[in-house]
Amino acid sequence: MCNFSFASTVVDMAGKENHRITDIGTLKALAHPLRMKLYRLLFIAGAATASQLAEQVDEAVSLVSYHLRKLAEHGLVEGAEPRSADARERWWQPASDGVSIREEDFQDAPEKVAAHLAASRLFLEQRTEMYRRFLDERTHWGARWNEAAPDSESLLRLTPEELARLKEDLTDLLKRYDEQGRAREAAGDTEGREHVALHVYGFPFRV
Repeated sequence: MCNFSFASTVVDMAGKENHRITDIGTLKALAHPLRMKLYRLLFIAGAATASQLAEQVDEAVSLVSYHLRKLAEHGLVEGAEPRSADARERWWQPASDGVSIREEDFQDAPEKVAAHLAASRLFLEQRTEMYRRFLDERTHWGARWNEAAPDSESLLRLTPEELARLKEDLTDLLKRYDEQGRAREAAGDTEGREHVALHVYGFPFRV
């Protein structure tokens, strides 16, 4: 299962549920290199205009607007309340508090299997690129961040049920830290606080 546990720092996402993608059209809409970047950036910003996003991805505003409309057609993003007095541009925000993609929903046809595999590979490529960028820039982050940033590999002996419980425990732990961090930030504790990506993979293998 692929989970995107993004949470907005600007828009109040209370009451919005995780969007489980079950159809191939929505999966393909998201599994596009530029659209996935735009989707992630919207979660980081909470809400943004096409112009703001275009500057971040170094693409034409017209192209970014097109891809945002495609995401909106599949219920992945939606219009947001304007954040400025300039009413000429539309503001966008995520339409849910995250998305999940489960392999079980894409196993009943070869086309769905292929689409799920292609999406999984794209997400891996983009996450790898994010971490590669950190490695290239880590000297600029300073000793505190470099000491805090985890980089580890664990080789375990588990059953599917045990791995599932481990996943649930990690999800609960991440949720607790996220909620605590956002509550402290809302209370004014912003010193040294940055966006942090945590990518977790657990899978069986044989040698």
